[in-house]
Amino acid sequence: MKVLRTPDACFEGLEDYPFTPHYHEFKDADGTPLRLHYVEEGPKDAAPVLLMHGEPSWSFLYRHMVRGLAEKGHRVLAPDLIGFGKSDKPAEQEDYTFERHVAWMSDWLTGLDLKNITLFCQDWGGLIGLRLVAAFPERFARVVVANTGLPIGTGWSEAFKQWLDFSQSTPVLPVADIVNGGSVRDFSEADKKAYDAPFPDESFKAGARRFPALVPITPEHPSVEENKAAWKVLEAFEKPFLTAFSDQDPVTKGGDKIFQERVPGAKGQPHVTIEGGGHFLQEDKPAELVELIDGFIKRTA
Repeated sequence: MKVLRTPDACFEGLEDYPFTPHYHEFKDADGTPLRLHYVEEGPKDAAPVLLMHGEPSWSFLYRHMVRGLAEKGHRVLAPDLIGFGKSDKPAEQEDYTFERHVAWMSDWLTGLDLKNITLFCQDWGGLIGLRLVAAFPERFARVVVANTGLPIGTGWSEAFKQWLDFSQSTPVLPVADIVNGGSVRDFSEADKKAYDAPFPDESFKAGARRFPALVPITPEHPSVEENKAAWKVLEAFEKPFLTAFSDQDPVTKGGDKIFQERVPGAKGQPHVTIEGGGHFLQEDKPAELVELIDGFIKRTA
């Protein structure tokens, strides 16, 4: 694989993102060296809270939640998926598959030997994060899912179809505008600069362009069988499992009920709807999500 790396200069001076970078280096199955970036804040001896982003965002999405959770005494980790943020970016769309993303993040998770994890995941952070839960259920203490799913080839919403068509046809993928459009609040120019920072030009966006096409929405899509197998693990997952979908996300609307019905650990939990939140509810309601996660951990410890 040809691999691109966004110059550090692109990330200089970002507002509200003062975090020291951490890197995990490993090799893809084909032998290509890769470097994955992650934020880590809070006491090292505390149980980890893992915040997983999706498309086309990066750990900047969690900046306020990282700070808030760390201040409450949690060890907070927010990785950048390969192809995003400060992580390395394979140059061709064909370099990205669902299974490769799962393998890359599995290498990071086991490389850091994370245990007793509280997972918060949204968008593709859920598709990949829930596959990690299925692969390593013993490493996870509890899960919070927000505006995500684990599709098994049974169809799609009209909102997702529009997003898929746009992402594959537009000559310039306007990353900052996409994240802003999926949020209720209006971004500042500094926020927009931060979301565009990982992508100096279109050549860096192969991963961002590829993600929508990887969602297994038809029976013919790759990873359908792997996701079905993951669901079997989730259907036996009895640890605390909470849904926190927002009220203004047409793409994942109603997806919370699937988890509530199928995951044993979701039974009897105080599931919430985050009011005033768009698809990227981390941008709209970070303080509320910090309180939710902190309270969930304390209540189920």
